[in-house]
Amino acid sequence: MFVTMMMMDQMLDLPPPLSNEVPMMHHVINGDAPQQVILVQVNPGETFTIRTEDGALQCIQGPAEVPMMSLNGSIPPIHVPPGYVSQVLEDNTGLRRVVVTPHSECYPPSYSPALSPSHHIHPQYLTHPHFIPASHTSYYPPGSPGDVPPHQFYQHRLPPIYPEEIIPLYNISTFMGHEEYCKPPPKKLKQPVERTSLSHVTSPLSNSYKNTTACTTTTNGYGKSHSSPGGGGGGSPGSKRPDRRARGSPKHSDTEPQDHDVDTRRVQAVPSGMDKPQVSNVQSRSALVSWTSVSVSGSSGRVTSCGYELQLKDKGRDSKYKVVYSGEELQCTLTDLRPATDYHVRVNTVCNSVKGPSSDARAFTTHSAPPDTPLPPRLSHRTKSSLTLQWKPPADNGSKITSYVLEWDEGKKNSIFREYYVGHQRHCKLMRLCPAVGYTFRVAALNDIGTSGFSTEVLFYTTGSLPQTSLPPRLVQAGPSWLTLEWTRPNSCSTEEVVTYTLEMQDETKGLDFQAVYSGLELNRKVESLRRNTQYKFRLITCSGECCSAPSSLFLCKTTPDRPGPPVNPAVNTVTYHSFCVTWEPPQDDGGSGDLTYVLEISEGDSEERQWTTLYRGPERKHLCEDRKPATSYSLRLSCVNVGGQSQCSDDLTVCTHIPPPGRCQPPRTVGNVKHKEMTLQWDGPLCGEESENVEFSLEMCAMEEGSEPMEVYRGCKAEGTVGNLLPGTTYRFQVRAANSVGYGPYSESVEISTAAGPPGPCSPPAINVTSHTCADVTWENKENSGIDISEYRLDWGHDLDSLELVYSGTETYFQISNLEASTDYCCRLKAVNQAGAGPYSDLVTCRTPAAAPDVVSGFRLVDHPLNPTESDPFSHSTCLALTWDEPRCNGAEMTSYSISMGDDSIITVGNVTCHIIRDLLPDSEYSLQIRAENEMGPGPFSQTLTVRTRPLPPSPPRLECAAVGPQSLKLRWGFSSRSQLTDDTTYVLQMEDRNQRFVVVYRGPSHTFKLQRLSESSRYRFRIQAVSEAGDGPFSEMYTFCTTKSLPQTLKAPRVIQLEGNACEVTWESIPPMRGDRISYVLQMLGGRDADYKQVYKGHETSFQLSGLQWNTDYRVRVFACRRCTDTLQELCGSFSPSAHFNLRRTDATLAVEADVTRVPMGNTLTDEQFAVLIVFGVASLSVLMAFLLQLLI
Repeated sequence: MFVTMMMMDQMLDLPPPLSNEVPMMHHVINGDAPQQVILVQVNPGETFTIRTEDGALQCIQGPAEVPMMSLNGSIPPIHVPPGYVSQVLEDNTGLRRVVVTPHSECYPPSYSPALSPSHHIHPQYLTHPHFIPASHTSYYPPGSPGDVPPHQFYQHRLPPIYPEEIIPLYNISTFMGHEEYCKPPPKKLKQPVERTSLSHVTSPLSNSYKNTTACTTTTNGYGKSHSSPGGGGGGSPGSKRPDRRARGSPKHSDTEPQDHDVDTRRVQAVPSGMDKPQVSNVQSRSALVSWTSVSVSGSSGRVTSCGYELQLKDKGRDSKYKVVYSGEELQCTLTDLRPATDYHVRVNTVCNSVKGPSSDARAFTTHSAPPDTPLPPRLSHRTKSSLTLQWKPPADNGSKITSYVLEWDEGKKNSIFREYYVGHQRHCKLMRLCPAVGYTFRVAALNDIGTSGFSTEVLFYTTGSLPQTSLPPRLVQAGPSWLTLEWTRPNSCSTEEVVTYTLEMQDETKGLDFQAVYSGLELNRKVESLRRNTQYKFRLITCSGECCSAPSSLFLCKTTPDRPGPPVNPAVNTVTYHSFCVTWEPPQDDGGSGDLTYVLEISEGDSEERQWTTLYRGPERKHLCEDRKPATSYSLRLSCVNVGGQSQCSDDLTVCTHIPPPGRCQPPRTVGNVKHKEMTLQWDGPLCGEESENVEFSLEMCAMEEGSEPMEVYRGCKAEGTVGNLLPGTTYRFQVRAANSVGYGPYSESVEISTAAGPPGPCSPPAINVTSHTCADVTWENKENSGIDISEYRLDWGHDLDSLELVYSGTETYFQISNLEASTDYCCRLKAVNQAGAGPYSDLVTCRTPAAAPDVVSGFRLVDHPLNPTESDPFSHSTCLALTWDEPRCNGAEMTSYSISMGDDSIITVGNVTCHIIRDLLPDSEYSLQIRAENEMGPGPFSQTLTVRTRPLPPSPPRLECAAVGPQSLKLRWGFSSRSQLTDDTTYVLQMEDRNQRFVVVYRGPSHTFKLQRLSESSRYRFRIQAVSEAGDGPFSEMYTFCTTKSLPQTLKAPRVIQLEGNACEVTWESIPPMRGDRISYVLQMLGGRDADYKQVYKGHETSFQLSGLQWNTDYRVRVFACRRCTDTLQELCGSFSPSAHFNLRRTDATLAVEADVTRVPMGNTLTDEQFAVLIVFGVASLSVLMAFLLQLLI
């Protein structure tokens, strides 16, 4: 700890307090006396404690600087712990420092003890109210005692006039004893030179001095001491101590320059505390930690950049934190964390090698993850055919392991693993294995998060001995699609032992696996169905009993190429007198080998016994054949050769060398009669000979007019040709020449030949004059044709070219065509005919007839229902007629309207529609109607007369009455209407309103009565009725409302009689619940003795009554009925009597119950009235249910 004193003439401008970490304390300042500020620098991990005027203790945690004011310029006494002394140092700038160091013989001789432990401080030395963690001054101790003048080392002798004393300036938790302090410093990591230099320059005085002053100890005869950074200073004169880096200071070289005469001191920044860091993006093995920045300002106001240290622990708050990040960033991504583990992080600032206080710890838990990769399984037991494996469970990473997956390579050693076992057990037994065979295994663990990685592969062998490894097979013979291999029997197998050989082959086009192509006892095998010129790999496995040897080494062999096919597309070009060039394409099948040699053979002449001579042999696909005879025929054939052999020869190719050009031909001459358009000419060729074979002739023709160019009219091998498309009566000049493969010969002498007269030429187009929409006049001009008279003209007329027909044939030049259609396109053409024949047609001429009034309307008829009904205008057959018709031809003008005539000079005009409704007609009346169409050209003719008749008026609805009313039924009836006469085929439709206020049909038929069943009692129902006849559906009647009556109470069962003590008895009967809110009362009647009629003995709401005063041995009968009291009408409705109950009072010793006996008729098996009534009611109810069921089925 350092106490720095500065003499000042006025009050210092101190920064404001930060976060109120140091309580505000008033200080006493005398303006007349000189003021001195004492800065108490508290190091990290230490505590500065001071007693205030009121006796309270104030503790300040380091690192911090606490300014204190002194009015008289004296240094307050400071209590120090045992073993420590305080020294006062003053530099050449006037600054004095109080240094607290351990009391030992090894402190520098120039630093003498100053203050005794009993020194006190006056109350006027009070702490300044501002806590300044971000600004302090850095001071550097001198390198040797000689650097400080002797007069600046002194001891303060303070007078004992201060009643108060300052609390010792140390923290018990950070205090080190003499022995611990003298221990050698621990080793630290090497830091970069740049950072070491900066840290050395800016290190605070407390650290520098404390680290450069230590005790000397002797261990094993070697002395150790602490020296200053400059290497000077010793414990005693003449003692030599080795240079050593100070404990806790950065490492630096001895050659580093140091300036011990620095007059100015730099400002040391003190970092403050930080907020709790934030943890986000927590994963199973990583997390992102971020924190807020802290700005630290020195006493000069300059902002100092700070770094941050992030510390992490994972075993609770009491374990040690480890620094996982150090830098200037505000966030850090933690990696390599353990899943499902609780961690705590905290952060602190580091400014110029001074660490600030750590923030509060932030706790977080990493997510669960798939299990760790388990260890490889281990072998617990093995036999010749089984292996038993076990494995240990790996770390589950927060989620319980649910199962394990064991995979193996099935002993194939191809790195292809297959699943063998999946389950929660940690052991597995593999059965049915081969003896002495190695199997590779690996295992993985699964939990709810995922699957771990597979363990390292491990190889285990089953027990048993293998036969000797076989030698690889040998090639006996190879072909294009087969290979013959052989092998030898292993020497280790006896002659009596049965040895099985398995030959495996690898085809790279089908995969890398070896496939067995033979398994047996033979020592050779022919492998077929192979591809030609392809390499295959083979290996041999020998099996003796249950043991199989390892596969032999690989044997590579290749199939041979096949014979190629013949070359294709041979061709000959560039043929001359003495040479020609032959080209060809490679064969479609090269036999599996790309190296081909082509062989070209030639034969002269066309004889059957040809002598073939090899003309070319090589890899090229073209050859020039030279030194050939002219006009000679040659035959060529091709073949190709490869390693597999020679192919078949191609088809023969014939070529002939050129011959000399032919000589002059004879002039052409006519053959037969010359026609008006064609003639046949014939000529003689050049002299016959070898050179005149395969001669082609060219005949040219030229007209006699000046400037006419000759043109070729014939080319062929024959010496005769027909020339056509000539003009009649015209003279032409002809000449001919011969040609062969070499070229053309000279022209023959020209000859002039004239054609005969022909038929007339094409006529001029006729003129058409349309006079009306049904008539047109056609005229044309007379055709003069080479003085030959025209015998007739032929005129064709029609709608289009395909429909033209001959309408006129004669010598006139005029014709009138009638019966045409209006607004229709027509066309015509004309041709002339003479004795030579008919000439060609003229150009086609078209015309169009004008529009006219529409045609007669057809299909005028009456329909029962309108095609386009409307709800606003109802349709009635008695007063309306629905008409429709077919649209006629409009004759070129758009239809505008239709006119309907009703026979009495009244015409109804409608629009361009094909249907209409005539309304407001008389019922049962007959009308005669006609219709015509109109367009822009005018009205058309009327159609034929249509006689129609309206229907009579529909019947009026009858009056509806209620004939009978019941609790659950209504019987309705209706009579005849006075306004209309009803017929026998009149049908009535009765409708009733339902709960949704919609009318539904309840009856349709000719009857005049209908009874509705299954209604609710005392309910109102609304009805309406309609009469329907041939005239149509009549209107509905007005609404009728009828109401059902209330139901009578049901008939009770016979009452029960129980005899009581004495001549009394109790009568009970069944109860009836209230009916629609109406209460039920009961009436009890009794008949007994000589009474002829029943007398009422009780009326009320109870269901029992006691009779007293009865006579012994007398017959009595009782009966009961229910009464319904209507609350709305106060009417009482009584039900039927119940069956009577008979009883007789007899004297007995004990009271006995008398059972009710239903009264029977004195006749043998005759039913009583009540029983008969019940039977009738049951029958009627059954019949009603049956009828209702049948009606439901019908509906």
